[in-house]
Amino acid sequence: MPTLEICCYGLDCALAATQAGADRIELCAAPQEGGLTTSLGVLREARSQISIPVHPIVRPRSGDFCYSEQEFKIMLSDIAQIRDMGFPGVVTGILCPEGLLDKPRMQKLMTVAKGMAVTFHRAFDLCSNPYRTYHELAELGVARILTSGQQQSAEAGISLLQELTAMAAGPIIMAGAGVRLSNLPKFLDAGIKEVHSSASRQVPSAMRYCKAGVSMCSDKMADEYLRTEVDPSVVEAMQTLIRLQGDVPPPTTADHHSHRLDYLSGLTGN
Repeated sequence: MPTLEICCYGLDCALAATQAGADRIELCAAPQEGGLTTSLGVLREARSQISIPVHPIVRPRSGDFCYSEQEFKIMLSDIAQIRDMGFPGVVTGILCPEGLLDKPRMQKLMTVAKGMAVTFHRAFDLCSNPYRTYHELAELGVARILTSGQQQSAEAGISLLQELTAMAAGPIIMAGAGVRLSNLPKFLDAGIKEVHSSASRQVPSAMRYCKAGVSMCSDKMADEYLRTEVDPSVVEAMQTLIRLQGDVPPPTTADHHSHRLDYLSGLTGN
């Protein structure tokens, strides 16, 4: 049965996704940056409070995936910390200036990550040769690749996702970027083994006083009083749809199961 990984920006989101039935959590910070390494405090609380597998991302900055020597040292240190804390997996990746896998450095990351399942993140979507990179990651023992099929969205890149999935000897292909309840059946029908979604919603701030005209980031149009968080009902609906696809009854009562089917039908338009 396909695995549902939820991208969570913070502990509250990770707890909500866990309670809603996610199979695995990718733990990140900085949603506007596409996901960066989270704080030590968040890591500690996630390790102590969350029972399902949590794979923290190790990405020292936003932008490309070609890192300086100092950035690379930070990545090694962060992975060692995550390993020593007992996390079962980590999400990372590194490219060289030519757009190929930086194989020597990736090998060093893999050595430090020994004992953990390593996901190569969407650096894969910026590499110049996905087939060569796939085989090199297989040689290094990478567990899975999070990818949109080198397109802006995984739905647009589904043909490459299928092609890589058919290469059964290598890493698991996990579809990510724009995977949501409404298009989830396309990935399931395509035989994709793992899907990655933020399953998010916009939530207004609890602040009663809102200061107009001041932003905390370079985007002056950013709304500081609106944040993105996991929507548990969407996580639950996605997991229900996956279970229905695999003919596995979800762990709910009959009445709740009937209600969830109605909910799914309304959201997917089926």
